[in-house]
Amino acid sequence: MQNQPLLDVLTREGVLLNVSVRYWRAAKKLKPEDLGLDPDDVTDRLISLGHKKLLPREALAPFAIIESRAHALVEASSFPFLNGLGHFLPNTKLEEVTLRLRELEREFITAQAEFMRAYAQLRRQASQDWRTAAEKLVQEPERVVATIEASFPAPEVMGKYFTFATQLFQIRAPENLDMDLITLGDQQQVIAARARAAQQASAQISAGVDGFVRDCVASLREQTARLCTEMLQSMSVGKTDGVHQKTLNRLTKFIEQFKQLNFAGDQDLTAQLEYVRREFLTRSAEDYRDDTRAQERLQSGIRQLADTALELARQDTTEIVERFGNMGVRRFHLAA
Repeated sequence: MQNQPLLDVLTREGVLLNVSVRYWRAAKKLKPEDLGLDPDDVTDRLISLGHKKLLPREALAPFAIIESRAHALVEASSFPFLNGLGHFLPNTKLEEVTLRLRELEREFITAQAEFMRAYAQLRRQASQDWRTAAEKLVQEPERVVATIEASFPAPEVMGKYFTFATQLFQIRAPENLDMDLITLGDQQQVIAARARAAQQASAQISAGVDGFVRDCVASLREQTARLCTEMLQSMSVGKTDGVHQKTLNRLTKFIEQFKQLNFAGDQDLTAQLEYVRREFLTRSAEDYRDDTRAQERLQSGIRQLADTALELARQDTTEIVERFGNMGVRRFHLAA
Protein backbone atom coordinates (compact mmCIF):
# COMPACT_ATOMS: atom_id res chain seq x y z
CA MET A 1 0.00 0.00 0.00
CA GLN A 2 1.66 3.19 -1.21
CA ASN A 3 0.89 5.33 1.85
CA GLN A 4 1.83 2.70 4.42
CA PRO A 5 5.34 4.16 5.09
CA LEU A 6 3.69 7.54 5.63
CA LEU A 7 1.19 6.01 8.05
CA ASP A 8 3.99 4.20 9.90
CA VAL A 9 5.88 7.45 10.43
CA LEU A 10 2.72 9.25 11.53
CA THR A 11 2.11 6.47 14.05
CA ARG A 12 5.55 7.02 15.58
CA GLU A 13 5.33 10.82 15.54
CA GLY A 14 2.15 11.12 17.62
CA VAL A 15 -1.07 9.67 18.94
CA LEU A 16 -4.78 10.22 18.48
CA LEU A 17 -6.40 12.15 21.32
CA ASN A 18 -10.04 12.22 22.30
CA VAL A 19 -11.32 14.30 25.23
CA SER A 20 -14.90 13.99 26.42
CA VAL A 21 -16.40 16.43 28.93
CA ARG A 22 -19.96 15.64 29.99
CA TYR A 23 -22.07 17.22 32.69
CA TRP A 24 -25.76 17.55 33.50
CA ARG A 25 -27.10 20.41 31.40
CA ALA A 26 -30.12 21.08 33.65
CA ALA A 27 -32.51 21.49 30.75
CA LYS A 28 -36.06 20.25 30.26
CA LYS A 29 -38.01 20.20 27.00
CA LEU A 30 -41.48 21.33 27.96
CA LYS A 31 -44.54 19.84 26.28
CA PRO A 32 -47.95 21.53 25.97
CA GLU A 33 -49.48 19.22 28.57
CA ASP A 34 -46.79 20.29 31.07
CA LEU A 35 -48.40 23.72 30.97
CA GLY A 36 -51.97 22.44 31.06
CA LEU A 37 -52.46 23.08 27.34
CA ASP A 38 -54.13 20.86 24.76
CA PRO A 39 -51.42 19.67 22.32
CA ASP A 40 -53.91 20.05 19.47
CA ASP A 41 -54.21 23.75 20.29
CA VAL A 42 -50.45 24.35 20.07
CA THR A 43 -48.92 24.62 16.62
CA ASP A 44 -45.15 24.33 16.23
CA ARG A 45 -45.33 26.85 13.41
CA LEU A 46 -46.34 29.58 15.85
CA ILE A 47 -45.28 28.36 19.30
CA SER A 48 -42.09 26.60 20.34
CA LEU A 49 -41.84 25.59 23.98
CA GLY A 50 -38.29 24.25 23.54
CA HIS A 51 -35.72 23.46 26.21
CA LYS A 52 -35.93 25.49 29.39
CA LYS A 53 -33.23 25.87 32.01
CA LEU A 54 -33.93 24.17 35.32
CA LEU A 55 -31.12 26.04 37.06
CA PRO A 56 -29.59 29.49 36.62
CA ARG A 57 -26.61 29.60 34.26
CA GLU A 58 -24.13 30.36 37.03
CA ALA A 59 -24.85 27.04 38.77
CA LEU A 60 -23.17 25.15 35.93
CA ALA A 61 -20.73 27.86 34.84
CA PRO A 62 -17.63 26.08 36.28
CA PHE A 63 -18.29 23.05 34.08
CA ALA A 64 -18.86 25.17 30.99
CA ILE A 65 -15.56 26.96 31.59
CA ILE A 66 -13.64 23.70 32.08
CA GLU A 67 -15.21 22.20 28.97
CA SER A 68 -14.32 25.29 26.94
CA ARG A 69 -10.72 25.26 28.18
CA ALA A 70 -10.32 21.55 27.43
CA HIS A 71 -11.61 21.94 23.89
CA ALA A 72 -9.49 25.05 23.33
CA LEU A 73 -6.40 23.19 24.52
CA VAL A 74 -7.05 20.30 22.15
CA GLU A 75 -7.76 22.62 19.22
CA ALA A 76 -4.59 24.64 19.79
CA SER A 77 -2.30 21.64 20.30
CA SER A 78 -3.44 19.10 17.73
CA PHE A 79 -4.87 18.52 14.27
CA PRO A 80 -8.30 17.02 13.41
CA PHE A 81 -7.67 13.56 12.00
CA LEU A 82 -9.74 11.94 9.24
CA ASN A 83 -13.03 13.78 9.64
CA GLY A 84 -13.19 13.72 13.40
CA LEU A 85 -11.85 10.22 14.05
CA GLY A 86 -9.72 11.93 16.67
CA HIS A 87 -7.15 14.70 17.05
CA PHE A 88 -3.55 13.98 16.09
CA LEU A 89 -1.30 15.05 18.96
CA PRO A 90 2.43 15.22 18.10
CA ASN A 91 4.77 13.58 20.61
CA THR A 92 6.39 16.96 21.29
CA LYS A 93 3.09 18.21 22.76
CA LEU A 94 2.06 15.00 24.51
CA GLU A 95 3.42 15.66 28.00
CA GLU A 96 2.35 19.31 28.09
CA VAL A 97 -1.20 18.57 26.92
CA THR A 98 -1.78 15.50 29.10
CA LEU A 99 -0.52 17.34 32.19
CA ARG A 100 -2.88 20.25 31.51
CA LEU A 101 -5.77 17.86 30.89
CA ARG A 102 -5.12 16.18 34.23
CA GLU A 103 -5.24 19.62 35.90
CA LEU A 104 -8.57 20.32 34.21
CA GLU A 105 -9.86 16.92 35.27
CA ARG A 106 -9.02 17.71 38.91
CA GLU A 107 -10.82 21.06 38.56
CA PHE A 108 -13.80 19.20 37.10
CA ILE A 109 -13.89 16.74 40.01
CA THR A 110 -13.72 19.62 42.51
CA ALA A 111 -16.51 21.47 40.73
CA GLN A 112 -18.62 18.31 40.70
CA ALA A 113 -18.18 17.85 44.46
CA GLU A 114 -19.13 21.47 45.11
CA PHE A 115 -22.16 21.17 42.86
CA MET A 116 -23.37 18.06 44.68
CA ARG A 117 -22.99 19.78 48.06
CA ALA A 118 -25.27 22.56 46.82
CA TYR A 119 -27.60 20.31 44.83
CA ALA A 120 -30.40 20.01 47.39
CA GLN A 121 -30.55 23.78 47.88
CA LEU A 122 -30.43 24.37 44.11
CA ARG A 123 -33.42 22.04 43.66
CA ARG A 124 -35.43 23.81 46.34
CA GLN A 125 -34.64 27.23 44.93
CA ALA A 126 -35.47 26.09 41.37
CA SER A 127 -38.83 24.77 42.55
CA GLN A 128 -39.65 28.08 44.22
CA ASP A 129 -38.55 30.13 41.20
CA TRP A 130 -40.59 28.02 38.79
CA ARG A 131 -43.63 28.19 41.08
CA THR A 132 -43.43 31.99 41.09
CA ALA A 133 -43.11 32.09 37.30
CA ALA A 134 -45.82 29.48 36.70
CA GLU A 135 -48.36 31.32 38.86
CA LYS A 136 -48.05 34.27 36.49
CA LEU A 137 -48.16 32.27 33.26
CA VAL A 138 -50.53 29.30 33.53
CA GLN A 139 -53.74 28.28 35.23
CA GLU A 140 -52.29 25.11 36.78
CA PRO A 141 -48.91 26.08 38.27
CA GLU A 142 -48.74 22.86 40.30
CA ARG A 143 -48.56 20.84 37.10
CA VAL A 144 -45.55 22.85 35.91
CA VAL A 145 -43.80 22.63 39.27
CA ALA A 146 -44.33 18.86 39.44
CA THR A 147 -42.86 18.47 35.95
CA ILE A 148 -39.82 20.55 36.85
CA GLU A 149 -39.21 18.73 40.13
CA ALA A 150 -39.46 15.36 38.39
CA SER A 151 -36.79 16.47 35.92
CA PHE A 152 -34.10 16.64 38.60
CA PRO A 153 -32.16 13.34 38.86
CA ALA A 154 -31.89 11.76 42.28
CA PRO A 155 -28.58 12.63 43.99
CA GLU A 156 -27.46 8.98 44.08
CA VAL A 157 -27.57 8.66 40.27
CA MET A 158 -26.23 12.12 39.45
CA GLY A 159 -22.68 10.78 39.11
CA LYS A 160 -23.43 9.16 35.75
CA TYR A 161 -24.10 12.58 34.23
CA PHE A 162 -20.56 13.84 34.91
CA THR A 163 -17.51 12.61 33.01
CA PHE A 164 -14.10 14.01 32.17
CA ALA A 165 -12.31 11.40 30.07
CA THR A 166 -9.05 11.58 28.14
CA GLN A 167 -8.28 8.75 25.72
CA LEU A 168 -5.13 8.21 23.69
CA PHE A 169 -5.10 5.90 20.67
CA GLN A 170 -2.33 4.57 18.48
CA ILE A 171 -2.97 4.99 14.75
CA ARG A 172 -2.92 1.65 13.01
CA ALA A 173 -4.57 0.29 9.89
CA PRO A 174 -6.08 -3.15 10.63
CA GLU A 175 -4.53 -6.19 8.98
CA ASN A 176 -7.11 -8.67 10.21
CA LEU A 177 -9.86 -8.93 12.81
CA ASP A 178 -9.94 -11.26 15.80
CA MET A 179 -11.89 -14.48 15.33
CA ASP A 180 -11.69 -15.92 18.85
CA LEU A 181 -15.37 -15.37 19.68
CA ILE A 182 -16.82 -16.68 16.40
CA THR A 183 -18.33 -20.17 16.36
CA LEU A 184 -16.85 -22.76 14.02
CA GLY A 185 -19.95 -22.90 11.81
CA ASP A 186 -19.84 -19.18 11.11
CA GLN A 187 -16.12 -18.80 10.70
CA GLN A 188 -15.75 -19.12 6.92
CA GLN A 189 -18.42 -16.55 6.15
CA VAL A 190 -17.33 -14.19 8.92
CA ILE A 191 -13.65 -14.53 8.06
CA ALA A 192 -14.32 -13.38 4.53
CA ALA A 193 -16.53 -10.48 5.68
CA ARG A 194 -14.03 -9.35 8.28
CA ALA A 195 -11.15 -9.59 5.85
CA ARG A 196 -13.01 -7.31 3.46
CA ALA A 197 -13.83 -4.90 6.29
CA ALA A 198 -10.19 -4.83 7.40
CA GLN A 199 -9.00 -4.16 3.86
CA GLN A 200 -11.53 -1.37 3.38
CA ALA A 201 -10.66 0.26 6.72
CA SER A 202 -6.95 0.01 6.02
CA ALA A 203 -7.37 1.49 2.56
CA GLN A 204 -9.53 4.34 3.91
CA ILE A 205 -7.03 5.28 6.63
CA SER A 206 -3.99 5.02 4.37
CA ALA A 207 -5.65 7.01 1.61
CA GLY A 208 -6.49 9.79 4.05
CA VAL A 209 -3.02 10.07 5.58
CA ASP A 210 -1.52 11.94 2.63
CA GLY A 211 -4.27 14.55 2.68
CA PHE A 212 -4.06 14.83 6.46
CA VAL A 213 -0.35 15.69 6.44
CA ARG A 214 -0.92 18.21 3.64
CA ASP A 215 -3.77 19.83 5.60
CA CYS A 216 -1.61 20.09 8.74
CA VAL A 217 1.18 21.84 6.84
CA ALA A 218 -1.26 24.24 5.18
CA SER A 219 -3.02 24.92 8.49
CA LEU A 220 0.19 26.01 10.25
CA ARG A 221 1.10 28.23 7.30
CA GLU A 222 -2.34 29.84 7.31
CA GLN A 223 -2.17 30.37 11.08
CA THR A 224 1.16 32.15 10.61
CA ALA A 225 -0.30 34.53 8.03
CA ARG A 226 -3.37 35.18 10.18
CA LEU A 227 -1.26 35.98 13.26
CA CYS A 228 0.92 38.39 11.27
CA THR A 229 -2.16 40.18 9.93
CA GLU A 230 -3.54 40.55 13.45
CA MET A 231 -0.19 41.88 14.68
CA LEU A 232 -0.08 44.51 11.93
CA GLN A 233 -3.63 45.57 12.77
CA SER A 234 -2.72 45.82 16.44
CA MET A 235 0.30 47.98 15.63
CA SER A 236 -1.76 50.30 13.46
CA VAL A 237 -4.21 51.08 16.27
CA GLY A 238 -1.89 50.62 19.25
CA LYS A 239 -2.07 53.11 22.10
CA THR A 240 1.63 52.81 22.90
CA ASP A 241 3.16 54.15 19.70
CA GLY A 242 2.16 51.10 17.71
CA VAL A 243 4.33 48.40 19.31
CA HIS A 244 3.39 46.57 22.49
CA GLN A 245 5.39 43.84 24.20
CA LYS A 246 2.34 41.55 24.23
CA THR A 247 2.24 41.77 20.44
CA LEU A 248 5.87 40.69 20.15
CA ASN A 249 5.35 37.96 22.74
CA ARG A 250 2.48 36.53 20.70
CA LEU A 251 4.81 35.89 17.79
CA THR A 252 7.54 34.49 20.03
CA LYS A 253 5.06 32.09 21.62
CA PHE A 254 3.67 31.12 18.23
CA ILE A 255 7.16 30.23 16.95
CA GLU A 256 7.69 27.94 19.95
CA GLN A 257 4.26 26.39 19.39
CA PHE A 258 5.03 25.90 15.71
CA LYS A 259 8.25 24.02 16.52
CA GLN A 260 6.26 21.59 18.63
CA LEU A 261 3.46 21.12 16.09
CA ASN A 262 5.69 20.90 13.02
CA PHE A 263 5.81 17.10 13.03
CA ALA A 264 5.84 17.01 9.20
CA GLY A 265 9.07 18.99 9.04
CA ASP A 266 8.08 22.13 7.15
CA GLN A 267 11.58 23.48 6.58
CA ASP A 268 10.51 26.46 4.45
CA LEU A 269 8.29 28.02 7.10
CA THR A 270 10.77 27.08 9.83
CA ALA A 271 13.46 29.10 8.06
CA GLN A 272 11.12 32.10 7.68
CA LEU A 273 10.12 32.05 11.35
CA GLU A 274 13.70 31.69 12.55
CA TYR A 275 14.73 34.66 10.41
CA VAL A 276 11.98 36.80 11.93
CA ARG A 277 12.92 35.68 15.44
CA ARG A 278 16.57 36.50 14.86
CA GLU A 279 16.01 39.82 13.12
CA PHE A 280 13.05 41.30 14.97
CA LEU A 281 12.32 39.58 18.27
CA THR A 282 15.59 40.20 20.08
CA ARG A 283 14.54 43.80 20.77
CA SER A 284 11.92 44.93 23.27
CA ALA A 285 8.81 46.94 22.46
CA GLU A 286 10.36 49.90 24.28
CA ASP A 287 13.35 49.78 21.95
CA TYR A 288 11.04 49.84 18.95
CA ARG A 289 9.03 52.76 20.30
CA ASP A 290 12.20 54.83 20.49
CA ASP A 291 13.23 54.01 16.92
CA THR A 292 10.86 54.88 14.08
CA ARG A 293 13.03 53.21 11.47
CA ALA A 294 13.16 50.00 13.48
CA GLN A 295 9.35 50.05 13.73
CA GLU A 296 9.10 50.32 9.97
CA ARG A 297 11.51 47.39 9.52
CA LEU A 298 9.52 45.34 12.02
CA GLN A 299 6.22 45.97 10.25
CA SER A 300 7.81 45.28 6.88
CA GLY A 301 9.28 42.02 8.16
CA ILE A 302 5.98 40.85 9.61
CA ARG A 303 4.14 41.82 6.42
CA GLN A 304 6.67 39.86 4.38
CA LEU A 305 6.26 36.85 6.66
CA ALA A 306 2.47 37.01 6.21
CA ASP A 307 2.80 37.18 2.42
CA THR A 308 5.32 34.34 2.33
CA ALA A 309 3.22 32.14 4.63
CA LEU A 310 0.15 32.66 2.43
CA GLU A 311 2.16 31.87 -0.67
CA LEU A 312 3.51 28.72 0.93
CA ALA A 313 -0.01 27.69 1.99
CA ARG A 314 -1.06 27.73 -1.67
CA GLN A 315 1.92 25.71 -2.87
CA ASP A 316 1.97 21.99 -3.50
CA THR A 317 3.36 20.14 -0.47
CA THR A 318 4.17 16.83 -2.13
CA GLU A 319 7.87 17.22 -1.34
CA ILE A 320 7.19 17.72 2.37
CA VAL A 321 4.86 14.73 2.51
CA GLU A 322 7.34 12.50 0.69
CA ARG A 323 10.21 13.63 2.90
CA PHE A 324 8.09 12.95 5.98
CA GLY A 325 7.24 9.46 4.69
CA ASN A 326 10.88 8.73 3.93
CA MET A 327 11.77 9.41 7.57
CA GLY A 328 10.37 6.01 8.41
CA VAL A 329 12.28 4.26 5.65
CA ARG A 330 15.58 5.81 6.75
CA ARG A 331 14.99 4.98 10.40
CA PHE A 332 14.08 1.41 9.49
CA HIS A 333 17.34 0.92 7.61
CA LEU A 334 19.36 2.54 10.38
CA ALA A 335 17.73 0.28 12.98
CA ALA A 336 18.42 -2.76 10.80
